[in-house]
Amino acid sequence: MPPAAPGPILRRRRLGTELRRLRELTGLTGDQVIERIGWASASKLSRLENGRSRPDPEDVGVLLELYGANVELREELLGIAQEAGDMRGWLKNFPVMTQQQRGFAELEAGCAEISEYNPVLVPGLLQTPEYARLRIVSAHGVDEQAGDPAAGEDPETEVRARQARQSLLTRADAPRYTAVLEESALDRRTAPTEVLREQIIHLCDLAGQPNVTLRLLPRDTRIAEWYLPPTAFSLYRFADPLDPETLAIEGGFTDVMSTEANVLYPYKVVFEWLCSAALSDSDTLSWLIEATGRLTDPATEPTVAYAPATAPAQRRQGSGRLTTDR
Repeated sequence: MPPAAPGPILRRRRLGTELRRLRELTGLTGDQVIERIGWASASKLSRLENGRSRPDPEDVGVLLELYGANVELREELLGIAQEAGDMRGWLKNFPVMTQQQRGFAELEAGCAEISEYNPVLVPGLLQTPEYARLRIVSAHGVDEQAGDPAAGEDPETEVRARQARQSLLTRADAPRYTAVLEESALDRRTAPTEVLREQIIHLCDLAGQPNVTLRLLPRDTRIAEWYLPPTAFSLYRFADPLDPETLAIEGGFTDVMSTEANVLYPYKVVFEWLCSAALSDSDTLSWLIEATGRLTDPATEPTVAYAPATAPAQRRQGSGRLTTDR
């Protein structure tokens, strides 16, 4: 079962934020710090402050001494530095983890709340093994064409890694999880009928968990003033309020992550719009249950199978490798 504590990536970001804050409080520039402690490269400090490198506790100690940190803060940040560098120890909590899944697993660990939107796929935390396998194998065709060495990796290892992440939603201290799913992400184009049916049944089961909220967005529903979300994205809020909220933007073949408040804010607004436009959680569950029944009937035409479960538009208004394959 994944640990409740934040992963090393989040620890690095927290440490970097604190080190930058302390430096700014002293009035020192990055160049002045480098000159005083005798480091050969200014990029070393930059990487530490931006959370892009594994911190050496000894280096962190030198910086804290220069900044005049008190004993309590020094002990706290040195402890965070130790956690930030212990990738091997953290990974022992997972039975299997691939490089592709690791970054997401680190973001998810220690979360108090996760909010996700995906216009074309069921998010990775909600996928059945069969659906995940289909997504991974289909993506390998593009990876092979692009000459990506990851294309030769065993899909079953990737599936098991995804399942290891999914246990996050069922642990005792599971985060609050909300996903807005587009109707088009659950139509017959996405998977063979039986795979899709089992995936929707799995969504029904997940929707019954107290910490999980699923909201379906019918394809003919207007979002705010005809707004169209440009990409899939996820928002992460952590149990420790000092750990920065994080945004992950899925851009096709690359991911962009940010902790900058001015970058996160528009996506938080968009997520509120999506939730307002989507079916309520109870209507979503009704839609999913009806969809499994329609998929069971082989005579059902695709154009009929995904008619919205609640016809009047007014009822839909809120009551309340390939990176998109994560």
